Amino acid sequence: MQTRTLGTSSLHIVPLMLGGNVFGWTIDAPTSFAILDAFVDRGFNFIDTANVYSVWVPGHQGGESETILGQWFKQSGKRDKVILATKVGMKMGDGKEGLGRQYILDEVEASLKRLQTDHIDLYQSHKDDESTPIDDTLEAYQQLIQQGKVTLIGASNYTGPRLTEAMELSEKKGLPAYQTLQPEYNLHTREDFETNLQLVAKKFGLDVVPYFSLASGFLTGKYKSIDDTRGANRESRVARYFDERGEKILKALDEVSKETGAKPAAISLAWLLAQPTILAPIASATSLSQLDALFEAVDLKLDPAALDKLTRASAY
Repeated sequence: MQTRTLGTSSLHIVPLMLGGNVFGWTIDAPTSFAILDAFVDRGFNFIDTANVYSVWVPGHQGGESETILGQWFKQSGKRDKVILATKVGMKMGDGKEGLGRQYILDEVEASLKRLQTDHIDLYQSHKDDESTPIDDTLEAYQQLIQQGKVTLIGASNYTGPRLTEAMELSEKKGLPAYQTLQPEYNLHTREDFETNLQLVAKKFGLDVVPYFSLASGFLTGKYKSIDDTRGANRESRVARYFDERGEKILKALDEVSKETGAKPAAISLAWLLAQPTILAPIASATSLSQLDALFEAVDLKLDPAALDKLTRASAY
């Protein structure tokens, strides 16, 4: 199985990131444990979560996903087999949000406690905080790296200009630099990344770990028409992809699936992996059967004709 190096570190990841947003939200702890075991036991090792997961659920405070991961680490003893990524910055309630220095230092301790670990491999700014000077944020990360609590840092949901500003400030002041970028990017949602953020990623050598890689399930082949989304947990999210481009993409995915025998989800992820700057797409699974398509993607090599068909069908 192929591996890639994460940023400037010596950490090697299998190029698929398991999204932990579903842990404690749409799947309970036992199901989460089973999926995590299956993922790691197959040789995969890159897992993403965030302190805010899943504060949007009534009765949740945030930290539910990290807590389940921590319980699994303790129960399984597999922490050393995982390249762990989490995030800070989104609104947690009670005024807890942003990228202020002290807030980051406080939140990392809370995350470490929930995760039952002494370090985070990749700590990411979940969204930009224009109210906080960039160097304050980077100085907080510098302290955490010096203490051994964080290995690398990454950025998510940044604009190209703000990310450029952060990268240039890191170089100018000798502060830690973001190594990864986590944007929304998939076969349907291409334009903003490809015309803006991809250029920044290339310029600064950032590894890209896109979220919504399967467009909330739209690209898995599960939904053949907008009627199939009725009553789905993600109905409103999935329905928005059923435009003219969306129909063309589904048709192309179906054709490539018939040509290759691969599942649409695997094809969608393989297309992403073939794009410049992409390190590892993020995808979630709520059942063991869903993992199979994710596993398939890593070793699936689409030929130029298949890649071109998908790229043309999803042109913006």
